[in-house]
Amino acid sequence: MNSPHRIQVKTACNRDCPDACGIVATLEGNRIVQIQGDKEHPITRGFLCKRTSRFLDRQYDPGRITKPLIRVGSKDEDNWREASLEEALDLVAEKLLHFRDNVGPASIMNYRCGGSMGMMKYVTDYFFQEFGPVTIKSGDICSGAGDIAQETDFGHVDSSDIFGLYDARTIFLWGKNVYVSHVHLLPVLKECRAKGARIVLIDPVRHRTVDICDDYIQNVPGSDGAIAFGIARLMNDRNQLDAEAATYCDHFDEFVSLILSRTADEWAQVAGLTFEQLNLLAEAYANGPTTVLCGWGMQRRRNGANTIRAIDALAAVSGNIGVAGGGVSYYFARRGAFDVSFKDDSTAPRTIPEPLLGQGIEEAADPPVEMVFVSAANPVTNVPESQTVARALRDRFTVVIDYVMTDTARCADVILPTVTMLEDDDLIGAYGHHWINEVRPVVDAPEDALTDYQIMQRLAGRVGLEEKFSGDADWWKRRMMAGLQSHGVTLESLREKSTRNPLAAKVLFEDRKFPTESGKINLVTEFIAPETKTVDDFPLRLMALSTDEAQAAQWQPEQQEGPATLTVHPDAAADFADGDVVVVGSNIGQMSVRLKFDPTQRTDIALMDKGGWLSNGRCANALTRGELSDEGECAVYYETPVRLSRAGSPG
Repeated sequence: MNSPHRIQVKTACNRDCPDACGIVATLEGNRIVQIQGDKEHPITRGFLCKRTSRFLDRQYDPGRITKPLIRVGSKDEDNWREASLEEALDLVAEKLLHFRDNVGPASIMNYRCGGSMGMMKYVTDYFFQEFGPVTIKSGDICSGAGDIAQETDFGHVDSSDIFGLYDARTIFLWGKNVYVSHVHLLPVLKECRAKGARIVLIDPVRHRTVDICDDYIQNVPGSDGAIAFGIARLMNDRNQLDAEAATYCDHFDEFVSLILSRTADEWAQVAGLTFEQLNLLAEAYANGPTTVLCGWGMQRRRNGANTIRAIDALAAVSGNIGVAGGGVSYYFARRGAFDVSFKDDSTAPRTIPEPLLGQGIEEAADPPVEMVFVSAANPVTNVPESQTVARALRDRFTVVIDYVMTDTARCADVILPTVTMLEDDDLIGAYGHHWINEVRPVVDAPEDALTDYQIMQRLAGRVGLEEKFSGDADWWKRRMMAGLQSHGVTLESLREKSTRNPLAAKVLFEDRKFPTESGKINLVTEFIAPETKTVDDFPLRLMALSTDEAQAAQWQPEQQEGPATLTVHPDAAADFADGDVVVVGSNIGQMSVRLKFDPTQRTDIALMDKGGWLSNGRCANALTRGELSDEGECAVYYETPVRLSRAGSPG
């Protein structure tokens, strides 16, 4: 029961996480004193992850930006002055109009990413579409390769219902650290295991998820496609493929020729496995129905799309597509409930692949990029080649919407303060399940801190677009939810409780008909081998991974003090001791780190937390070169060769 002076308000987490949790905030006056998971939300089940449980530290951080800031003097110095909201918006509008009218709309770039996954952020894109259209990004640093893989294979990227896992006999966690990156899946998996399901983990990195699994295979990084083809080879040899697969799969014969091009032993060798390990996987997979739950790291390699396509093909030819308890769950269509057809990226005069953001901005010509507008993003930290991205932003007129002085904000000319997650007004879907929520402001924001939409509204009135942006947030929410009304889901009903997207199938592709050109699954017919060779004397591959300590780059300042931790197998650093401060370097940069030995890891990888701040010398992306995956314009985060050296020695 609430005390007389306390009230509770429901909202939802809009950060880049598959769970999109329901939150219950407890208030005393206009101050939040506690946040908890919503017990009535079927996925959240009353608990929050470690990161979000500590969000009040971020909400009430004394260093929060609450007033517009305008740079004073050179960008080589960190000097700012507070400005009124009107002055700051006037300046931004003046620059927008100047560059559009005198250089061309393509000279302005709108860069938005996943700092908030709210649907109202698409209205920001719509503003720049109507104002220009302007230059935008293409691809996706996180999921692009997997997205294009499943679109190519199935014609649609989505998953069967999360509770359909109860029908699975076998569940493969393929490159998936549930404890860090999908914590609300844990209760479901434990319940499945209690009912008799076998859980198998395949991952080159050993992590806590091993604890809930029956089997664990530690493969060569990037070799997951070889494992999928090897399993398919063994199942083919044992007549365990679906006899009807050729009726709903294109290129079936070519796929069989591909898996027969190597023996099972040879497929195992590519992955660094023994035949016995591959056989264990094949026997487990054949005991279906089998669901594969893909992690979001396999696609962040040069062969990322090919890898996901191989796993898709295994599921297809084994008869695990369109059946209860089967399938490949790479992503849930988080936008699937909402109509965002007002956003049309095809109108953009130019796109820059997101993983090549820095060099793309610098190399853009006819016209050059003169102004960059950044919202819901911290690209200096989160995009490869951090130094290049920072330089590109510093050399242009840059506007950043944020409430924290991020590495990206430090490159800005104008910083517009915005709301926190607990002050936002939005809709949210999830990429780890099919439930949707309303994000409601549970406390008042500081006077000058506006939602991204409110900022666009104020700018619209200054650049002649006021009519298109005259509606309030609720107007846009109702517009985006229009397709749900015939199913009894309205904004009012969503305010009462989280709702499952009624447009989402319980069993995906149950009719074995696919929105591809032929109406069939498009099977992969080639194999792209993993990168295993080292470059010169760079023997380790750097992998900067998600952590339960912070959401991407959303660390607290005290968490970014001192050298970052680099975890390696002791044999990978034989000349050093556990705890030594050393230099880790790639062919584009270097940084000081503190070594941590872990004998359970592979000897060819080096592990860091992702999202470290460049300004504190902890950013892994300062070492990561910008390049594209085989398809989908995904970042190649995990192929960076690095070496260790003593502090003070030549890099």
